Amino acid sequence: MLIRLAGLVTIEHPGCAPQHLSSAQAQVAFARLVLERAAGTSRDHLADTVWPDGLPDTWASALRSVVSRVRAFVAAPGQAPGVTPLIAQGGRYMLRLPEDAAVDLEAAESAVGEAGEALGAGAFAVAQQLASGAIANLRGSFLPDHEGEWVNGVREHVDELRMSALETASLSASALGEEHHALRFADEAVRRAPFRESAYRCRMAALAAAGNRAEALRCYQQLRRVLAEELGIDPAPETQELYLGLLRTPAPVPEAPVVVRAVDPVLMGIFEPLATRPAPVPGPGRVGRAA
Repeated sequence: MLIRLAGLVTIEHPGCAPQHLSSAQAQVAFARLVLERAAGTSRDHLADTVWPDGLPDTWASALRSVVSRVRAFVAAPGQAPGVTPLIAQGGRYMLRLPEDAAVDLEAAESAVGEAGEALGAGAFAVAQQLASGAIANLRGSFLPDHEGEWVNGVREHVDELRMSALETASLSASALGEEHHALRFADEAVRRAPFRESAYRCRMAALAAAGNRAEALRCYQQLRRVLAEELGIDPAPETQELYLGLLRTPAPVPEAPVVVRAVDPVLMGIFEPLATRPAPVPGPGRVGRAA
């Protein structure tokens, strides 16, 4: 079983067509029940997630109706009547998925952490493969039609995972001499986060690895103008160090691995070990990690 929460909310069973959950309220309830299935979700928290702007007068019966839609959605093909993986117990809803069930957001979380470790260890091909897989799992937005504290917190975390995956994929491609892919990933990172300096550093590294030192220097100047005009700040020391390193380079370096390794102490600092990242599902009151 594969559960997709980024983009269309679907369940894919082997040998069966994907099932799409069309109810907006059932979508957000299903997403929280999936991501919090280890400990379960309290009835009150689930109701606050479904109706973030205030509970309706008959919210208890309305919530039961939403849960019934989710229960029908998660029923496995050929499942015996009355047998359901979604149960109510002690004021909490518990979703019991098969051991081999996979969730796209959780798979991406794991892949991004492993890709960062592989990049730091110099296993560039492995890092690129893992990061590319994470990007594929995160192509869609997380519940784009929903708002609320829990949804916004998870969405921020998903956005951060996507950015880390793009940066890892770009740096790995640069190290492998795949300049086109390195620049493509870096360009997408800059487009998605125009004030994120680590994305610009990846773009500078990709351009330098391709032998386009002049364009890499112009990329720094573009970042400096954006930060000054929009935020009133200067680039961080890490970015300035990379810029000065490019200035000291007398001529374009033809081999990408040499360029990337020359700036490893700067570039590798943008990746944290997976253990230091926030959990994939913010709990009540947790709004995720700021970009």
